This record gives sequence, C-alpha cells and structure tokens, in this order.
Amino acid sequence: MSAVRFYEETGLVQSHRASSGHRRFLRSAIRRLSFIKICQRLGYSLDEIRQQLDRLPDGRTPTEQDWADMAATVSVDIDQRIGELERLRDRLASCIGCGCLSLERCAIWNTDDAAADLGDGPRWLLGDQPPAAG
Repeated sequence: MSAVRFYEETGLVQSHRASSGHRRFLRSAIRRLSFIKICQRLGYSLDEIRQQLDRLPDGRTPTEQDWADMAATVSVDIDQRIGELERLRDRLASCIGCGCLSLERCAIWNTDDAAADLGDGPRWLLGDQPPAAG
C-alpha cells in the first residue's frame, strides 16, 4: 500500500475521483502530505499530526492565515522539544553509561519514586527539579 493511500484511508488527506476513476488531490492535500512527512521526521505520532490537521478548515482550501495559526501552535511544541533535547544533550555524557557512582545527583535515578506525581519518564533529566533535601 502506498503512503498516500494509507494517509487517505486514515483520514489525514482526502482525494476526489475523476471520471476516469483516478484519484485527484487538491493542492491543500499535497500541502497536508508535506506537513505529515515533516512531522513524522520530527517524531510526531499520527494522532498528534491529526490533532494539528484537524485545526484546518473542512470544505475549503486552508488560507495562509489558517496555516500560520497552526504553525504557531506547532512551533511552541517544537520549542519545548528542542529544550528537552538540549537538556538531554547537556547531561548525556554524565548519565548514559556512567555506572551511577553518585546516585544522589543522578538526573535519571528517581530516589523512592519522588517524581511519580510529575509524570512518566526520567523527570529530573526532563527538567523537573527534585524536592529540596529536608
């Protein structure tokens, strides 16, 4: 199955049938396909991509302002992801394969699951702060 057909079947893009039976795509569908491919390369799931595409209007070609509004939302998320990647990069050498000789300071280790209320994953590495030692 082609990627275009897959995206069409999942409702991310729409085509129209010509009298010959061939699928035809509007320019807006081609732009959506480009957006999908870029987002996938950035690590977004199809559900996350769908949430963004759902912000675009149905029944008409999105305007430049429609795309700009969606891009503003995506840009905030991309900035957050960049921040997370920078924190990971900055701490990577001391965290990956270090043998954790100082578990009190480790950005990954979560003593007594102190970060459980903050969410999943390595909370200290993601930028959350451990509670102050009492």
